Amino acid sequence: LRSYAAAHRQLGLSVRHEQGLRRNNRAENSHQPVRRRERKMQGFPSAGSAQRFLSMHAAVQNTFYLQRHLITRPTLQLFRTEAAEAWQTATAAA
Repeated sequence: LRSYAAAHRQLGLSVRHEQGLRRNNRAENSHQPVRRRERKMQGFPSAGSAQRFLSMHAAVQNTFYLQRHLITRPTLQLFRTEAAEAWQTATAAA
């Protein structure tokens, strides 16, 4: 940004600020989850409805999402069966 130089002078910083293509990747990569959430929320009419959907979606996804590379196939099948049973119980009660 053009304002970097003025802010740099005002703060009295002596280290040269590197500007240019891909110089700010570390900072931008740390914001990727926030950007991903913002993109998902664009399709919703309001922030409240997006929050309601995403909070429910997170609970359901955490039930079914497993890091498959960390467990064996039989263990995955057992977890999936237990998750499906829990889902059936939860939806039958509602």
